Amino acid sequence: QVELVESGGRLVRAGDSLGLSCAASGSSFSVYAVGWFRQAPGREREIVAAVSRSGVSTYYADSVKGRFTISRDNFRNAVFLQMNSLKPEDTALYYCAASDSGLLPTRQYAYDYWGQGTQVTISS
Repeated sequence: QVELVESGGRLVRAGDSLGLSCAASGSSFSVYAVGWFRQAPGREREIVAAVSRSGVSTYYADSVKGRFTISRDNFRNAVFLQMNSLKPEDTALYYCAASDSGLLPTRQYAYDYWGQGTQVTISS
């Protein structure tokens, strides 16, 4: 089992950059693929990015490709999401989640552990 805590969310302006962190505790973190998801008011939760257990493979939603970068540090039990060129439509509650499926899942049901989320708000 793993516990996840997100941090770094805040209010920024359109065009700014922001970095989110996801700190993990509990079981060996390197056995989990990790994803970042987000949910805006009135919308369904969607995947933003995911990283494989080793960090070699990554996935990005089309809406964030070229602007967001996911990375992980298994020694520090942490995953990061660097967000550049932020847009108002990036405003959402951002969650990190861990999956022990062994692959690079992009579906929510494949993720077993979730953090509480960190709020990101982009002003225009």
